[in-house]
Amino acid sequence: MSSLFDREKIVPRYKTIAYLMLVAGVLVVGKALVTATVKRDFWMQVADRLKRDSVEVKPVRGNIMSNDGRLMASSIPEYKLFMDFKALHDSKTDTLWTDSVVNVICEGLHDIFPQRSAQAFKDSLTKGHERMSRNYPIWPRRVTYSVYTEVKKLPIFCLHPYKGGFHYEEYVSRQHPFGSLAARTVGEMYGAKDSAKCGLEQSFDSLLRGKPGVVQRKKVRDRFLSITNRPPVDGADIITTIDVNIQDLAERAVLDMLKSINNGNVGVAIVMEVETGDVKAIVNLSRADDGEYYEMQNHAVSDLLEPGSVFKTASLMVALDDEVVDTMVTVDCKGGVYDMHGAKMRDHNWHRGGYGTLRFAQTLEYSSNIGVSRIIDEHYHNNPEKFVEGLYRIGIASDLGLPIEGAAKPNIRMPQRLPNGKINSNNWSATTLAWMSIGYETQVPPISTLAFYNAIANNGRMMRPRFVKQVLKDGQVIQDYQPVVLKEQICKPKTLEIMQTILRHVVSQGLGKKAGSRSFQVAGKTGTAQISKGKGGYKNGQMDYLLSFAGYFPADKPRYSCIVCIQKTGLPASGGNTSGVVFHNIAEGIMAQDLRLDVSDAHDSLSAIIPDVKQGNIFSASQVLAKLGIQTTTSWNPKSTAKPLWGTAERLGSEVALTEKDITEKELVPDVKGMGARDAVFMMESRGIKVKLSGRGKVVAQSLGPGRRIGKGDVCSLKLN
Repeated sequence: MSSLFDREKIVPRYKTIAYLMLVAGVLVVGKALVTATVKRDFWMQVADRLKRDSVEVKPVRGNIMSNDGRLMASSIPEYKLFMDFKALHDSKTDTLWTDSVVNVICEGLHDIFPQRSAQAFKDSLTKGHERMSRNYPIWPRRVTYSVYTEVKKLPIFCLHPYKGGFHYEEYVSRQHPFGSLAARTVGEMYGAKDSAKCGLEQSFDSLLRGKPGVVQRKKVRDRFLSITNRPPVDGADIITTIDVNIQDLAERAVLDMLKSINNGNVGVAIVMEVETGDVKAIVNLSRADDGEYYEMQNHAVSDLLEPGSVFKTASLMVALDDEVVDTMVTVDCKGGVYDMHGAKMRDHNWHRGGYGTLRFAQTLEYSSNIGVSRIIDEHYHNNPEKFVEGLYRIGIASDLGLPIEGAAKPNIRMPQRLPNGKINSNNWSATTLAWMSIGYETQVPPISTLAFYNAIANNGRMMRPRFVKQVLKDGQVIQDYQPVVLKEQICKPKTLEIMQTILRHVVSQGLGKKAGSRSFQVAGKTGTAQISKGKGGYKNGQMDYLLSFAGYFPADKPRYSCIVCIQKTGLPASGGNTSGVVFHNIAEGIMAQDLRLDVSDAHDSLSAIIPDVKQGNIFSASQVLAKLGIQTTTSWNPKSTAKPLWGTAERLGSEVALTEKDITEKELVPDVKGMGARDAVFMMESRGIKVKLSGRGKVVAQSLGPGRRIGKGDVCSLKLN
């Protein structure tokens, strides 16, 4: 055993190894101490170059969509394109950069960007190649994804960035696929900043924005690798109530009117669904310095202007609801000028002698300033608080609580009483009540006026205007905004019925005729108001006017309410002839769109798909039924040249039985086209058909088709040219 383990030789060797390890350990510890203390700053800088902690990753902003899911605002990636000629050189693919290849690249770039010639691209890229630039811009502006993919297909650009040098910087751009439609309501984003500027973008920013993620980037073998610590949470989508078709229709109607009149400054239109309060369209056009019209301010919700005569409806509703008057009352409007506590109250036709004596309803139908103001002043002059309380009661002064930044509340002041019981003259004058009753000395934004008229259309129920219906996340509804009722009943049912009737008469026989339609009933009220110009009041040079029409349609079964407001400078100024016409165009357009129904809507899925074939040309009926794949049984031979003229049909299960029926020529509608009026009428009436004529000359069209069997009481309209 001692021969195998020589202590004198082995122990010194172990000691030597131990001492060496001790020295090495001391050196390692010493080096670590030096690195951690003396050279700490240097190595921290090296670490910063190799590793980036907590890099924020921006989420994708949510979309804003119309009521049917079409994009109105969306985040779309855009790219800036660069070339790294240093990477091209270092990867030893620089030999590919020959004149022939460069020519192909530049021709391809010219095809993609025709604004710049191929030679200009070649000169630019050659300059970057000579400088060995690392981030040489290929195109100065951002491009879409489709353009980026086209550029990436070109020679050299299609290689990996470390070989070919082609690379990009990605940006997120907020795009509006429908351009300026409802732009101010949808909202805008500040250019390079990821922050909302106005509209729904701002009001729902917390939902649309999402939550940023965090990644850690480390450099490994000259490449940065991203390690995700917290993934970004993309923003939610919001579904608005805006109908793109109605919005486009309303915007074009307002724009056409602004361009057709002199000195049109601002055009506003709002269309609301009566039952729900959904805002289907909202137009805010302002004239810019270049003479064109753009959406620059949300006048529909922010303008605090004196509404003018559209306010008279509210005044008379209060008087009726308080039962201080009834529909039998009459008002002497004199000769169109009336002394109202020392101030001259005038009707619009005062220079033609005024209206004389008017009934209650006529004061609104003819928009008589004197008539309405005398009714209100006579019954509320000593107690104006009661009148103002009535305005608050019927809802026209309500705070609508709109989700739009900058939305204004109606400003309808309450008279202030001094300790001695008298009204404070600094707050209320003798003429305040009279002028307030006709829409002056009070400020109401257009959308508040519309909410009031919408309540009249909705049988007294006032709805909060709704702009957003739902919030979606990954296709799932995470928040639902139901219609909100602000007031269950704005007035008594009897009062409401009277006001609805009067508003129909305003359009059918009053000053609002231009807003009406031959196809359906319209109810509403015109308004023309002078706009005060600050401290200068109403006598500051040329006058500005607010021309309005507020109403709803169809009046018998209201579906939509609408308000149109046009601001213009100078005369002529008529709410009915401007805003009333715009209202008419919007209403007719909406109703025409609703008539575009799909034929499948008429199909009853529970019924057998066999058409009713009654009396008529049975040969034609047989052909139609055969095309539809329906079996028929006939009492005549369809191959015979003597085809029956008339017959009857009877459904037999899945078959249709066609039976010939004898009929004389005098039982059929004659063809009178080309005849004179006298001959045509004789021919028709001799067969028992009543005739209506339009025009003069010869018949060019008839409403009853020739060969059709004559029915009892048939009337045929003949158009003569």
